[in-house]
Amino acid sequence: MADIGIGSTAPDFDLPRDGGGRVKLGDFSGKPLVLFFYPKDDTTGCTTESLAFTALAPEFAKAGIAVLGMSPDSVKCHDRFIKKHSLMVILASDEERTTLEAYGVWKQKSMYGRSYMGVERTTLLIRPDGTIATIWQKVKVAGHAEAVLVAAQNLHQ
Repeated sequence: MADIGIGSTAPDFDLPRDGGGRVKLGDFSGKPLVLFFYPKDDTTGCTTESLAFTALAPEFAKAGIAVLGMSPDSVKCHDRFIKKHSLMVILASDEERTTLEAYGVWKQKSMYGRSYMGVERTTLLIRPDGTIATIWQKVKVAGHAEAVLVAAQNLHQ
């Protein structure tokens, strides 16, 4: 990640969220936060990842850990995505990409020889004091939510 790393303070944000309203980093002050960045609603990998975090939502909640997903999709798109898949995670919309850039996840990517800008699938575990405990970059979806849950639970020990 460009300017942030383990131990640094997580960049602040204030973004529109699914269902209306706004979500801010400060909303999670005093409790651990899993912040997962993903490229696009309703695509195979992003759906699988969001469903995995949803399946573990009761375990995260039991441990007092908040889970927030973020992509450049609109709130309207997030609302459709949540409804279609019965997701139980908060989704923030960063259409301007300011937060995605602040976290260093808006990157040049390449597919089939074509370069484009997009979100690099990344997850951060943020401590209750707002500092970054763990960063998973270039996430492979299989087993990822489970690994994040274990790491988040271990923050309390």
